Formats: sequence, C-alpha cells, structure tokens
Amino acid sequence: MSAEIRRIIFFALITATITFSGCGGGGSSDSGTALPERTLSWEPPTSYVDTTALNPVTDLDRFEIYINESGSFTGTETPLAAVSAVNKATNSLTTSFNLANIGPPLKVGPHYYVSLRAVALTGLKSDFSPPASFSF
Repeated sequence: MSAEIRRIIFFALITATITFSGCGGGGSSDSGTALPERTLSWEPPTSYVDTTALNPVTDLDRFEIYINESGSFTGTETPLAAVSAVNKATNSLTTSFNLANIGPPLKVGPHYYVSLRAVALTGLKSDFSPPASFSF
C-alpha cells in the first residue's frame, strides 16, 4: 500500500455529537416553517491512519456533512453541506455547525442521521464518522 493511501485521515471526528440548544436561526422546512436549531459539534482529527501527526488548522480543507434517514453512509453520497475547516477571519478551527441552516430537504418530523468526513488540502477524505441521530 502506498504511503499516500496510508495517510488517509484518521478520525478523531468519531466523537461527533449532536447538542440541542437555542431556538430559531436556521433554515426553513418545505412548509416554510423555520427549523429549530440543532448544533452538530465535533473534535477534528489530529493524526493520519499511519499515526503521522495532522495539524487540523494547516492540513484540513473542509468538513463534509452527510444526512439521511437510514444511518448508513457510503462513498457514493453527496454531502448536504460543507464547512471550511478554518475560519479565515479568526484562523480558528471550525468545530460546530447548525444543521437547521441546511433547510430543505430537511423538515420537522423525520428522524435523521448525520455523519461527517474530514477532507485534507490534498483532497484525501476520512472515513465517515459514526452516525449521530437527531430530529427537528
């Protein structure tokens, strides 16, 4: 196996959690009703699979957010959102996202699962984080 393949990002993002807080501030559902805030928070990876150190501020490009109703994620899915790994204005690492900002196709009622992938500046993607569940 080549060194490049072994350097696929190791996931400390496994600790992805959903926290529920606030009210409003999100997108709207298909019916036009504002979705309540649902904040996804995570710990970024700090090493590659081969244990080589990874600096998330300098090595990561973005985090991709995947959502579905099955909880099963594959490499053929398209992310519903992507957030820059680093806030350019503050040079600080991004570690949360309000899922309500996605808006449609999400709506009040269904039970959803969310998973993340970290994407390195080289384009390499991590495995999917274990799914976390939420609903609006």
